[in-house]
Amino acid sequence: MTFSLVARCEMTGMFGVAISSSSPAVAARCSYARAGVGAVASQNVTDPTLGPLALDLMESGLSAAESVAEVKRRGAFIEYRQVLAVDRTGMTAIHSGPNSLGIWTQAMGPNVASGGNLLANDSVPQAIVDGFLSAKGHLGDRLIAAMRAGLAAGGEAGPVHSAGMKLVDKVAWPVADLRCDWTEDCPIEAVATAWDVYKPQLDAYVQRALDPRAAPSYGVPGDE
Repeated sequence: MTFSLVARCEMTGMFGVAISSSSPAVAARCSYARAGVGAVASQNVTDPTLGPLALDLMESGLSAAESVAEVKRRGAFIEYRQVLAVDRTGMTAIHSGPNSLGIWTQAMGPNVASGGNLLANDSVPQAIVDGFLSAKGHLGDRLIAAMRAGLAAGGEAGPVHSAGMKLVDKVAWPVADLRCDWTEDCPIEAVATAWDVYKPQLDAYVQRALDPRAAPSYGVPGDE
């Protein structure tokens, strides 16, 4: 019921997660990222504790592969879980339990890992990885391109209804956390539209948090 990717920008060190599902509010339960540490997707009969656990392990110095191995050792009912991770070096790891739903598979490349379950076919994660690696520009643009590639390759076996994209970079909070929690239309395109609006303002929002005296105008009525 989900397909996703975790990724690192090798130029900036920014991390991101993008995810979509037939279930509501998938990004609220399944996407995790921490600046300077890594990004994790925890999905398929989701255990939301596994994402923070994997990030804590990577922050302690473990690689993505070591962290996922430890998550497998500690996690309950791990045979039902999918966990994807990318670390600060761009190394990736995936656990897909044998009880993952429907057609499930995974794919990895430099700085990117993708996995899914209840897929229309087993080529979707590789299409997502290829879409990410062939895309250019901001990490957010590349995540959107990758999710569109996964959808074009078949996506889920049924319609998707929610999606999200999270980006972290240098500060303690996500610099972008965009979600469509439910729609009968395409949630990936809803997130893409939100990203088109948010992207030009991303740096300004960070600056306002760090030092509002140096921030640009707010661009709202009455702001001078």
